[in-house]
Amino acid sequence: MKKIFDTILRKGNNIYTQNLTPHIRVYGEKLIDVHGFQYRKWDPTRSKLAAAILNGLKIFPIKSGSVILYLGISAGTTASHVSDIIGKSGLIYGIEFAERMMRELIKVVKERKNIMPIMADARKPEEYPYVEQVDLVYVDVSQPDETEIAIRNCKEFLKPGGYLMLAIKSQSIDVVKSPKDVYKQEIKKLKKAGFKIESEIELSPYQKDHCFVLAKM
Repeated sequence: MKKIFDTILRKGNNIYTQNLTPHIRVYGEKLIDVHGFQYRKWDPTRSKLAAAILNGLKIFPIKSGSVILYLGISAGTTASHVSDIIGKSGLIYGIEFAERMMRELIKVVKERKNIMPIMADARKPEEYPYVEQVDLVYVDVSQPDETEIAIRNCKEFLKPGGYLMLAIKSQSIDVVKSPKDVYKQEIKKLKKAGFKIESEIELSPYQKDHCFVLAKM
């Protein structure tokens, strides 16, 4: 086992986060004990952030105490691992539009008090004006205007010098263009909006036609 980021361990092609809620699984993941601490296996086929880490993400701005706005939090699979990393002193504002996903998320947040679920449309940040300024905006919404949604929320909530993590699903944006052309198109939008691109990582074989972008405001 090798520590790669804060509370993340890696062994071969497997990564693990230190479990904030010992003995409780979120999505049936494997639990292991290492030096008196329990860790949860992080599945890259179910989490684009895990796939990005395994595919070479070098800068990882999420740490203990981080405050995060998560757009498209869904049932909370990736967010639960982020919850492990930020610990009890951190907070995730989780935006989700689908009622079914929100019901699943509520089950997760019963045990994880550092996730605040918010049922709202990420296109309309005015629906959640009470969200504080955050260290990082994480965006995973399968919408054609995903990048514009990300930019709008960053302008509203991201601290100066804060980070954006954007999972680009090419097929949700343009089914005609090649994935690489879609990635270039969306990254160009971020640069035009004033972001510095820190990393661009394609997520195959874990996630098809996806690119993970880390950018700094």
